Amino acid sequence: MKKESSYGNHSIKSLKGADRVRLRPGVIFGSDGLEGCQHSIFEILSNSIDEARQGYGNKIEIYRYIDNSIKIIDYGRGIPLGYNENEKKENWELVFCELYAGGKYENNNNGGYSYSLGLNGLGLCSTQYSSEYMDVSVASGGMLYTLHFEKGINIGGLKVEISPSPKPGTTIKWRPDREVFTDTAVPLSYYQEVLKRQAIVNANLLFCLYDEESGETYEYLYKNGINDYIEEVSGGSSFTPPVFFKNETAGRDRSDKEEYKLKYEISFCFNNEINLLEYYHNSSYLEHGGSPDKAVKSAFVSSIDTYLKQKGLYKKGEKKIAFTDIEDSLILIINSFSTVTSYENQTKKSINNKFIQESITDFLKKNLEVYFIENKADADKIANQILVNKHSRETAENTRINIRKKLTGSLDFTNRVEKFVNCRSKDVSVRELYLVEGDSALGACKLARDASFQAIMPMRGKILNCLKADYGKIFNSTIITDLIKVLGCGVEIKNKHVKDLHSFDLESLRWDKIIICTDADVDGFQIRTLVLTMLYRLVPTLINERKVFIAESPLYEITSARKTYFAYNEQEKIQTLKKITGKYDIQRSKGLGQNEPDMMWQTTMNPETRRLILVEPEDVIHTQNIFDTLLGDNLKGRKEFIEEFGHLYIDLTEIV
Repeated sequence: MKKESSYGNHSIKSLKGADRVRLRPGVIFGSDGLEGCQHSIFEILSNSIDEARQGYGNKIEIYRYIDNSIKIIDYGRGIPLGYNENEKKENWELVFCELYAGGKYENNNNGGYSYSLGLNGLGLCSTQYSSEYMDVSVASGGMLYTLHFEKGINIGGLKVEISPSPKPGTTIKWRPDREVFTDTAVPLSYYQEVLKRQAIVNANLLFCLYDEESGETYEYLYKNGINDYIEEVSGGSSFTPPVFFKNETAGRDRSDKEEYKLKYEISFCFNNEINLLEYYHNSSYLEHGGSPDKAVKSAFVSSIDTYLKQKGLYKKGEKKIAFTDIEDSLILIINSFSTVTSYENQTKKSINNKFIQESITDFLKKNLEVYFIENKADADKIANQILVNKHSRETAENTRINIRKKLTGSLDFTNRVEKFVNCRSKDVSVRELYLVEGDSALGACKLARDASFQAIMPMRGKILNCLKADYGKIFNSTIITDLIKVLGCGVEIKNKHVKDLHSFDLESLRWDKIIICTDADVDGFQIRTLVLTMLYRLVPTLINERKVFIAESPLYEITSARKTYFAYNEQEKIQTLKKITGKYDIQRSKGLGQNEPDMMWQTTMNPETRRLILVEPEDVIHTQNIFDTLLGDNLKGRKEFIEEFGHLYIDLTEIV
């Protein structure tokens, strides 16, 4: 028999009071986790910032306590908490206990706030509702008003007494409730980041952060706002000086909508080392941008593209620039304010006002045109750098396409790599790959190896210097692409234009050891160094994970009546000769290709008797500097290095 459903008219319920936030915090704060808890803090901070922006107070204090409670003090006018004739209700009940109640709904009609972070009347109430407790203290008109809440419920009503201080202001202390948020341990870094951003866009407003956990005090103040910040970010390394524009206007998003006020300031410069785009609206950091971001992309592409065409800097048939070419060298901050704002949601990470986008776009286009005319030298620098960025991007994109073609295809890599000799074992934990010098060494190693776990790949000739070559040249080398195929783990590409080529996966590595095996002469040492350089640039994790080794080959073969000895350096040769009584024969080591299989097995391939040098990442920075000096473009540095240290390696040049 089918069970009758219990769903009916009685099933529809509405959340009331504090439950509207406590049971569904994600609706208001965007999350019931740490991010939502952080946003609840910003709601209280926003009100203090709005007061300061209206000219009431120039300092805000924030206290971060060990028990995860927070206290924020401002020196504004103080929240009105008395009786409201219009609403026939106490203001403290409206502000702290009613969603969508606040004093910023008339900001476009000469209300108490011209440009405000808080517009929806949700912040104070929603944070109060989501708190374990909240204590409010407001000094105004010589009186002190206090309130206490617990889990969204007022305890004891409004208390009024004579204020001990003549200064007005608001103090709110509360602790986010673990019953509402899954995590309330807001890290110090969140406060530091938020307060720095607010100091940037609120010129001459001092933020003081007191951290009980560390006992430290932090202050954030930018007297000249975004102008000071652009100087800080660029660090004096920009190839154009900072440019500052500002504008104040009014308009509407649609013909039937009300007109609203808008003002904004824009600061930017061009830099080859740093790039940054940040947008703020009514002091809120727009992580996802929206209208101002669209305006910047449209205006800069249009203006610079026009300049390039006018100067004839495009080649015939060349595609126009893209914003990514500009963004690579652009540091830009926009700080905008409006009396009507359309946020994507309560978390205020993006705005979508049509008028704001159109106004900033038109303003930027006009001012960039004038800027390019009045600053021709800087305009030429910008244009040339954008073209360099464009060509770099296009080259990288072509490289990506070519590399993907070369590194993908049949999974049977043994059939795709010329002269590669695989081993039988499928157990990665024992498999060894010998990178040997040339075809002759391939033959000798092939006869000497243990075919069950040792594979061989010949390095046909001297490979590219991968520190000096670009990715296009590197992956045009069959030797290199074949090696990458054999390794199986992909490559680590450090280029912002080809991030999707960064396909490295250590779990896909087919070998436990990669062993570089070259002749013990100058050519062999050079090939070894070039192979190490290639691995260092394309798969540095293999070095960090201690997967790369060097097979040490003997320099001398010493034969006596009873035994054959191998010496790997001059000192060992001397010590060996002291042991021998009678006649002996000493020979310089032959090339690997001329060695007998038994000798190769004993000296180079037998795990019991061979000598392997582990390539360790002891000092990555030092290693990189040495590689750059000896194999990079620093000719002066290489000359100085040889002059100072060359005598230490003279004996190596005598090995033939």
